[in-house]
This record gives sequence, structure tokens and C-alpha cells, in this order.
Amino acid sequence: MTIRTLLICTALYLTFNASAVLASADDSEHTEAPKGPHGGTLLSDARGLTLEVTIFNRGIPPEMRIFAYRDGEPLSPSELDVNVRLNRLGGEVTQLTFAPEDDYLVSGEMVPEPHSFEVSVIARSAGLDYQWQYDNPEGRTQINEREQQLAELTTERAGPMTLVFTDTLFGVIAAVADQVYRVNAPYPGMVVSVYVNVGDRVKEGQKVATLRNTQTLQNYDVTSPANGEVTARSVNTGDRADDGALVEITDLSQVWVELSAFPEDIEKLATGQAVTAYDLHHHEVAHSTISYIAPSMTGGHIARARATIPNPEGHWRPGMHLKADVETGRRNVPLAIRNSALQTIAEQPVVFARYGNTFEVRMLELGDSTEEFSEVLSGLQPDTEYVTNNSFVLKADILKGGVSHDH
Repeated sequence: MTIRTLLICTALYLTFNASAVLASADDSEHTEAPKGPHGGTLLSDARGLTLEVTIFNRGIPPEMRIFAYRDGEPLSPSELDVNVRLNRLGGEVTQLTFAPEDDYLVSGEMVPEPHSFEVSVIARSAGLDYQWQYDNPEGRTQINEREQQLAELTTERAGPMTLVFTDTLFGVIAAVADQVYRVNAPYPGMVVSVYVNVGDRVKEGQKVATLRNTQTLQNYDVTSPANGEVTARSVNTGDRADDGALVEITDLSQVWVELSAFPEDIEKLATGQAVTAYDLHHHEVAHSTISYIAPSMTGGHIARARATIPNPEGHWRPGMHLKADVETGRRNVPLAIRNSALQTIAEQPVVFARYGNTFEVRMLELGDSTEEFSEVLSGLQPDTEYVTNNSFVLKADILKGGVSHDH
């Protein structure tokens, strides 16, 4: 079938079958439009003018192209003036203006994805005015409220956000160096009694041992210099107490978090940065700031960063391995969405905007991201309500129906 025959048949179909007419100057009913020889939407008028509206994006940003025919024959684009208005869900409006190029009119404005909108076309040719209106839904589905509840869909509105950037480091708990006390005998002598064992908790001034001065033969007591826990005992009754510590007492009410930082991490670290420490089972969380960064690297090209965390219940034990999130920066962004909302369609990140019981895909260009949020550079209007949880249900429903393009 030739293009001329196809266009004449289409024009007759649109003229005599009112249910298929999109919206001429005398008819505003919305139905699905037939396709033209370039795969675009055909708009015909009984006065002989036919437009084929296409969206072209092969290797270039998407643009609208319009081919014109009069009485089935191609019409030079210079003989036609066209304006197009695209009305999207949510009230966003795009006005398109056109200029001749080759055998078609091309829009001077980009037509971003998704190509889902109500299209209003106003044309003028040979002194006559034409008007069409039709729906071009794409990536859209409807789910009633009961089904939304069963699918456990949750939503919120997109808006500005402070993105908090973190690096996750691993490390180990260590005792604070100046809170480790090695209790020595002030005079050479013999150990008469030892009153504590490893693991015992002691208070400052508590008696830990009694010794006999070998010079005076007088007994004297040795007491704890601080509150803490006995972490080592080196003597028993009858031992000589000349050199070395009798017992070691460690105050573990605070402990060090010794973090390992590789070269790519160390460049982003600075003292004063916030630290959130977790045990490897995520049973306990502690908050602090970096207080020290080692000036040199180890043989394994690792530097140490340190924070001090409270340990009132004794959960954090020296030698315990842990991980920590270090806040390396913050940035205020005008628009961000939750990462839990993101799906992928046609290798592009998308979210689903909600308008009542209608859900429509929004193709996004993303910027910086954190573990929980991502910056939106384009593709979503501020204050848009979007699905944050279980959006895969919508993706499956839309893909089941197919995502079509007039490209």
C-alpha cells in the first residue's frame, strides 16, 4: 500500500467513524490515534490536511517531528505553522514551537521522557486553522485504593534534602592509653595478700594487696588509683614484689575506636568529623567524633583514625571488631528521593509518581547519593508525590502492558 493510499484510507476512516476521531475543530473526544507511515500518530481533518506526529530520539535528545500531507500527498513543512502543547499529570505544561527541516517540522524544545501527556495541536495552512487533541499515555497504570493497601504501597513528597555523605571503615576497640594503670609496689618486699582477681571491678582507693617491707618488716597496703576493672594480675601470696606491676587496672568507662583507613579514605577524613560505631551484629551503636589521625601509614598502607566512645555498660571490649560510619561531608540539594523508591526501566533509574489512583513512571537524572537518598537533577517536579516502598509492583504492571514509543 502506498503512502497516498494509506493516508486517504485513514482520512476516510476518521471522517466516517466518529468513534475514532481524536479531536478536530468540531470534536474534542479523546481516543487512541492510528499510526502513520513513520510510526507516529495520525491526525486528519475532513478538509484534507493530515499530520503525523512523531518523537525522534535515535542518538539525540528526544524531539517532536511533524510530517504533513494534503489530500494524501506530502506537504512542504514551509507551508504549515504548528504549535503543540503537552499537558502532563500534575499540571506540568510544555509548549513546543517548530521550524522546517528536510521534509518535516522539528520542535525547538526537547521532549523529555516519559512521553506521556495530553497533546493539543494547533495548525494553520493555506489560510485555514486546524486543531486536534489526543491522549498519549506511556508508563502509566491505575491501582485502586484496596489494591494499594494490599501491595503496601507507601508514598511521600519529593523535596529539598540535606545529603549526609559517609565512609564506612572497620576497626577494633582498644583501651584508652592513659586509663590503664599498672600498680607497682613502692618498696621492695614480699606479697602478704592479694585481694583481687582478673575481672574484678574495683573503686578508687580500694585495697588490692598487702605487702611487707623487707627493710622495715612493716606491712603496708596498696590501693587502686582509679575506678576500673582488673585486667591483669602478676603476683600471688609469697612472691617478691621488687620490679614489675602487681596488678593492672583499666578504666573502661570510655574506650578508643581504632579505625583502619586506606589512602583513598584518609584524604576525606578530618578531626572533628562525626562517627557512628556499630558492633558487627548491630546490637549496639555509639556516637563520637574523630579525635586523632595518625601522621604516618603502616607497612600495609593503612593509617589509623581514632575516636573515643562511652562504654558505661561495658559492651565495648578491647579487641572487639566493629565498623563505623564517618561523616565526610554534607550538602543541601533542592530535590532528593529515597533510594527505596528507585526502579530501573530501559536501563534508566525511575520512580513512580502518584496522582490519586493513577501512577506514572518518571525517568530521572540523578546526582550525588547517600545510603538512603539520591539527588534528583531532572525528571521529577518538586512536591511530587512518589512511591517509596514496593514500587516493583507498579513496574511489573507497566511492563506487562508494554511501554510503547512513537519513535
